[in-house]
Amino acid sequence: MRFTDKSIIVTGAGSGIGRAAALLFASEGGRVVVADKTDCADETAHLITQAGGTAKAIRIDAGLEEDVIRTIALACDSFGGLDVMFANAGISGGMANLFDTDVALITEVLRVNLIGPFLAIKHAAPRIAERGKGAIVLTASVAGIRSGAGSPAYSASKAGVINLAAVSAQQLTGSNVRVNAICPGLTETGMTKPVFDYAREANKMDRVGRLNPLHRGAQPEELAKVALFLASDDASYVNGQAIAVDGGLSSSHPVTRQEYGKTAA
Repeated sequence: MRFTDKSIIVTGAGSGIGRAAALLFASEGGRVVVADKTDCADETAHLITQAGGTAKAIRIDAGLEEDVIRTIALACDSFGGLDVMFANAGISGGMANLFDTDVALITEVLRVNLIGPFLAIKHAAPRIAERGKGAIVLTASVAGIRSGAGSPAYSASKAGVINLAAVSAQQLTGSNVRVNAICPGLTETGMTKPVFDYAREANKMDRVGRLNPLHRGAQPEELAKVALFLASDDASYVNGQAIAVDGGLSSSHPVTRQEYGKTAA
């Protein structure tokens, strides 16, 4: 019960990693503001209360400053302050290449994926600092580490999130507020649902995640558990870091790998 009576905000909590994290935070005693752009926020909050936890749902656009301020106010008014902000909301922006990406698309992806976490830090950090200590966790991506895992717009936005975590940790020196990011690899969420659905229908699940050493994609709970670790006192000396949770995908440059247990030709 690492989060007993802690006040926690999770954005993008209507599904995927956000929903898994909200449920886990609540199961460990946290009081959770479940924020999402859809009414799936209400479904997540209902799941939490049904299980005996405490949750408030709110519909927001994570890239709008007034909505971020409103969400933090709800947590403070409902739960007496703020201890943890998990800025998880994001969009993919599709898979357009550099030359097919127009300015409107990349602007929108950056607004949600990068300006959203910036706003979360800007407005949550002072309230968390009032509690004496706490944590901010951002969702970046392996696409932000190097090319090959996302479109130019998405990859650039997530690279920005990784740097934002490092810069914010430095600028919060003395506040006792830690800022870290998780970098998911291929994970079964609403964003990647078409990939997993197609693989199942075509009986090609063995090809999902085949480029990482574990030869599989991740489930949202596997990412959520790392986010909870970073938000907890278990990670009290982890700050300004971006943790890849990708089955080992980013541990190597592209190579032709020898399979485990097989003799090289």
